[in-house]
Amino acid sequence: MAPMKILMVAAEYAGLVKTGGLADAVAGLTGALAGAGHDVRVLVPAYAPIGPETAHELGPIGDCRLLEHRNAAGGPRIYRLDAPGLDTGSVYTGDDRDAVRFARLAGAACALGDVLGWRADVFHCHDWHAALAPAMRPPAPTMLTVHNLGYQGVFPASALAGVGDVRAAPEADGNVHFLRTGLRAADRVTTVSPTYAREIRTPEFGMGLDAVLRDRGDDPLGILNGVDYQTWEPSTDPLIDAPYGAEDPSGKATARASLRGDLLPGFDRNAPLVGLVSRLVHQKGVDLLIDALPELLARTRAGFAVLGSGDAVLERALEGLADAHPGRVAFRNGYDEPLAHRIFAGADLFVVPSRYEPCGLTQMYALRYGTIPVVRRTGGLADTVLHFDPASGRGNGSVFEHADPQGLIWALERAIEWFDDAAAWPRLVRNAMRADFSWARQVGAYEEAYRRLIRP
Repeated sequence: MAPMKILMVAAEYAGLVKTGGLADAVAGLTGALAGAGHDVRVLVPAYAPIGPETAHELGPIGDCRLLEHRNAAGGPRIYRLDAPGLDTGSVYTGDDRDAVRFARLAGAACALGDVLGWRADVFHCHDWHAALAPAMRPPAPTMLTVHNLGYQGVFPASALAGVGDVRAAPEADGNVHFLRTGLRAADRVTTVSPTYAREIRTPEFGMGLDAVLRDRGDDPLGILNGVDYQTWEPSTDPLIDAPYGAEDPSGKATARASLRGDLLPGFDRNAPLVGLVSRLVHQKGVDLLIDALPELLARTRAGFAVLGSGDAVLERALEGLADAHPGRVAFRNGYDEPLAHRIFAGADLFVVPSRYEPCGLTQMYALRYGTIPVVRRTGGLADTVLHFDPASGRGNGSVFEHADPQGLIWALERAIEWFDDAAAWPRLVRNAMRADFSWARQVGAYEEAYRRLIRP
């Protein structure tokens, strides 16, 4: 297979700038492609001052500066676009500056080859932040990957005054719709799981764009995200209290005892511990867990360890539950990478009650750590978690159908029954830990999609 030249355009890249799963997905895919011998370049915005120890300037690109990041040997080459007046230090401003920043990112992507003397075979654009690039007539076929259709990049047309030719006409509402524009203009559209690819073609999940997607015929193509097992692997994870693996999971007991001691001192060591690491937003179904917790605390022995931040109403509700049940509920507001790893390792169950989930990575992390996911059947959760059957021994988690507290309570109670079954639980944990969602298994689908774009 001949190497390809691939330009990735995105808002985030793990190890450089990250607010969520987008960063992990882009970094994982680009690393896998580079490891397969392809020439991969990544363009992201510059969000904070960069000193000479981390990047050097290549020259102007429009009215911006192009900076090359110090890249790891064998990995993709990473470029940052420094746009004047937009380096606020935050990834997303939540106002019209985002429109300007990401319109300039799309324009710079199209001009990058002239600055570098390098021509991409494929432009791979990620989410609304890069979605204007396909409409700017880049010098190569374009692929647009939708990581979350719920975020679409809608701004008043006036926000882009003076940015230049962005080739995105205002819609009837007077706004420029970044994602809608990209979905119409891209040569190929993909998304991050097969089930989500089907879901977003329906009014229920299409967020107002289902008709645009249906107009594309066979698109979007659903390719499941992979997992970086160099980072999420309990046998080598330096952030957990004891290493362990599928063949010898004994270290998990140490991780569990340490987490319980720090977050829920005095909690029954024989009772199941349920973890959640998430953005605290409506999409993630965190309110379902909040509504279910009083009944779960009354009906089960389980304890709950929650890490996340987001909606202030959800934060206050979790704080209230933790204050009311200090021996059963622990809540840490914010994001703490070491604590996240410790929850994946130290919990017995991991809840992902999402209303919709394009792919989801946390349930795949949990599986690797032998922490049984309890999920709603939607998107990538449906593609990665199979409801366990104690009779046959098949399955790797607990799955419920409807986005309501009773469905979540049912699924958690089934998982707790398995936890208390001395024969079923070890089999379930082995099934979970042996699941393989590595990027090496997923990257071939992207390679095939690129080749079809290059040589239709």
